[in-house]
Amino acid sequence: MTTDDERTKRARPPKISYLRLFGMRRDPLGAFLSLSREHGHVVRFRGLYTAYQLTHPSDVERVLQSNAHNYVKGRNYKKFRDSTGDGLLISDGELWRRQRRLAQPAFHRRHLEAFAALMAREAAAHVAAWRGRAAGGEVLDVADEMMRLTLRIVGLTMFSTDLSHEADLIGRSLEVIRAHSIRRMWQPVSVPVSVPTPANLRFRRALADGDHIISSMIDARRSGEIKNDDLLSLLTRARDEETGEGMSDEQLRAEAVTILGAGHETTAVALSWLWYLLSGHPEVEEKLHAELERELGGRAPAFEDLPRLRYARMVCEETMRLYPPVWALSRTALGPDSYGGYPVRAGSEALLLPYVTHRHPDFWDDPEKFDPERFAPGREETRPRFSYFPFGGGPRQCVGQHFAMTEMLIIVAAVAQSYTLRLVPGHAVEPEASITLRPRTGVPVTLRAR
Repeated sequence: MTTDDERTKRARPPKISYLRLFGMRRDPLGAFLSLSREHGHVVRFRGLYTAYQLTHPSDVERVLQSNAHNYVKGRNYKKFRDSTGDGLLISDGELWRRQRRLAQPAFHRRHLEAFAALMAREAAAHVAAWRGRAAGGEVLDVADEMMRLTLRIVGLTMFSTDLSHEADLIGRSLEVIRAHSIRRMWQPVSVPVSVPTPANLRFRRALADGDHIISSMIDARRSGEIKNDDLLSLLTRARDEETGEGMSDEQLRAEAVTILGAGHETTAVALSWLWYLLSGHPEVEEKLHAELERELGGRAPAFEDLPRLRYARMVCEETMRLYPPVWALSRTALGPDSYGGYPVRAGSEALLLPYVTHRHPDFWDDPEKFDPERFAPGREETRPRFSYFPFGGGPRQCVGQHFAMTEMLIIVAAVAQSYTLRLVPGHAVEPEASITLRPRTGVPVTLRAR
């Protein structure tokens, strides 16, 4: 492992032209991995502004936690504002702190317990619907299935609404919004959304479709027509302890869009990779099945069962090590700082790459191997804290982290107790570095009933 003293020997980190950065679009994951292993834990990009690729846990910790007050969300996040508004994903400063205080109670344990029962019911129903397809030997794209299931769950927990009948419309809208955001992310200069280009018009129509659904739900809660304890209702009723103020409709929309889009997709992506990995590692799958049989005996898990599903949690954590749904983060420095002893100017961009740090041999033995035992109790003490950060870290750690892990464990238990999934022979599954780390071309599997 490289020590901080060893990292300060060079006066400046290696400099990479921005032309190479934009040339990495075809395979950004492989390119960032190569840069880290060729040039070290700090790589400098020079162009319109200076950016630093950081993969050492001590630098990640400095940006996300110990010196977090010196950083705001990176430049690329601002390009998502047209899609999400100033929700928790985008906002900074006092606005973010206020929104975080208002949103945090909605994810407290007492609400998760109620949501867990709903998740278990919906997961069981979704899995039961596969019986005919399994009996007929039908090939099923489990990535698509996980998207549909998590969308239904987020619809019921967020809005008390079954969004299944809107799944195609929402799916198309989110796909247009995702493509728009990715395109802008890679463009040094973007055309304003107000300019009526064909791409911008498609994006604005997609936004309008989503806004219509969400606005009607906000109106129903404001008018008292709907009185539930779903996430949107909790956010609607939330009041800032310091000011007594609640969220405006605009802020509610921003948080609803963030949870609807990012909330269901990140969980679905992680689960898609989990089934892909289990298909190729029957020895891990066997241990998972043994734990589920021992702890649940075929019944659906309740919230109080989840702490006992230790190996299932380890499988989830190891999946997110190899394939973190949020594969990259960025922050902009408000003032000067230093990375590994290198001085950094205000305005510089810090690129934090969970995908690269999670696979770095300085922090992980045999890093490409799928080995859930890495997350056995006590093992985390043997490695730097920020060598693993699938949910970010510090003050801005994902507010829905426990919601997501609860949902993952419940769905894993429902599927694994009912079926063994096997990847279709010859189908190559590769990661696509989009907004999330999707499996390119899906994960087609056959089902065998258990």
